[in-house]
Amino acid sequence: MRIAVLGGGPGGLFAAALARSSDPTREVTVFERNRAEDTFGFGVVFSDATLAEIHAADPVLRTALTEHGVHWDPIELRLHGQRLSCGGNGMAAVERRTLLRLLQERAIGTGVDVRFNTEAAPDELLAAGYDLVVAADGANSRLRNRFPEVFGATVETATAKFVWLGTTYPFDGLTFVHERGPHGVFAVHGYPIGNGVSTFIVETDEASWRAAGLDEFDVTQPPGPSDEKTRDYLQELFAPQIDGAPLLVNNSRWANFRTLRTARWTHRAGGTGIALLGDAAHTAHFSVGSGTKMAMEDAIALVAALDRHGDDVDAALAGYAEVRRPQVARIQDSARPSLSWWEHFGRSHDAMPPWQFAYHFFTRSLPDAKLRRRDAGFVDEVHRAWAAEHGAGPLESPGEVAGRRLPGRVVELRDGAVALPDGPLPLRADAPAAAGEAWGLAVAAPDEEAGMADALAAVARGAAAGAALVAVSGGTPLTRRLLCEAARLEHRVPALLVEDADPDVWLTAVLSGRTDLVAAP
Repeated sequence: MRIAVLGGGPGGLFAAALARSSDPTREVTVFERNRAEDTFGFGVVFSDATLAEIHAADPVLRTALTEHGVHWDPIELRLHGQRLSCGGNGMAAVERRTLLRLLQERAIGTGVDVRFNTEAAPDELLAAGYDLVVAADGANSRLRNRFPEVFGATVETATAKFVWLGTTYPFDGLTFVHERGPHGVFAVHGYPIGNGVSTFIVETDEASWRAAGLDEFDVTQPPGPSDEKTRDYLQELFAPQIDGAPLLVNNSRWANFRTLRTARWTHRAGGTGIALLGDAAHTAHFSVGSGTKMAMEDAIALVAALDRHGDDVDAALAGYAEVRRPQVARIQDSARPSLSWWEHFGRSHDAMPPWQFAYHFFTRSLPDAKLRRRDAGFVDEVHRAWAAEHGAGPLESPGEVAGRRLPGRVVELRDGAVALPDGPLPLRADAPAAAGEAWGLAVAAPDEEAGMADALAAVARGAAAGAALVAVSGGTPLTRRLLCEAARLEHRVPALLVEDADPDVWLTAVLSGRTDLVAAP
């Protein structure tokens, strides 16, 4: 079998090495447009939970992490001068440059023909008689874009801005640093990657980015030059948090994260099969899973399918997609709430005490019970902090709506109203015509985030008209929570989350500050 791999990043090199090592009769060629020593970014993170399969497939990553990487367990969050830690998050990281070098050596050692500094047009590869061409050429894949109607790529662009930097500051492990500067709130994902260097990713909202004057760099120019003004600004802003250590650049420039999905991962063009791999097929926000890790898992699944089906390339491609696509879909589904958190963290930063902000962060994709399994001590501390402030547990603590005291945070809905101890609070889609009557606004969350603008506008109108409560129902868990947070954190109106009864989900929503009250539909 003749296999061509377009793209010599970690995913493409790993796929090539696995294909060759599992069957030395295969002829495998990698075409990489950059030089062997070229690499962008700083570090790559792998969680302990995802390493076993990669380790079992090939020792190269194990070697990289053992000899050159850094391992940690707790995640630290820094906010308002406090440091909070949550354990049970075993992870390891290594310099991207080191991992890439070891993968290059591994591929060449297995007999792969790795051709650096070599352009390979998709049509040329498809006409060269290969049995299989693997598109591992990134989110802007030329091979995928050659067949747009087949692969059906769609992209969702996040509103948050991010820039990838490095620093010589020695973070102990994954650390999230939040800082309000003169122009807005900025946050760091920092983690050690070995050789005295740490990755330093900064995120912020567009308003803060523009107010700081960081929108001047021309991101349309070719890769290479870094945004030095951004480096200098962030170095000064975070200097107290990193002991004045310098920030490092490597093609560092601001971007908006783009979540890529494809309707299909495989295709046959004439006599050649095509498989998308890594960022060419999918992306997920780096706060949930690294693109490198996902690409290497794709490589394992693809080669395993080839091994199962021998010369039947079509069967192998079908098996690859059948196994991997559902796994990636689950990662992307869990990544969206995490990405959304970074789009809105500024309002939580200003409105919540540090213990609640940290819990709000760690439960962006996990309920209370699952977080407790990771670090019961951290969760217990949060529960104690809530009880000290409110006098009881999250669902049992008293609340207040329209001047009426509630004995707990779980309420009932009856006949279009919230059943309060001294009488119903009617829920209306719009402000009542008659003034003087206490009322609550009923908002239907949209099924898609594209409909959030209208729903958020409805919340703002209701708050301005004097609604004593905003009750949010319908939609998805994410859109419901975003509307509840907008009501209580931006407009200072109590929020009621209407959701199927689940004590763990309800408790998490109240304790995290995502809502004030909960009720079943």
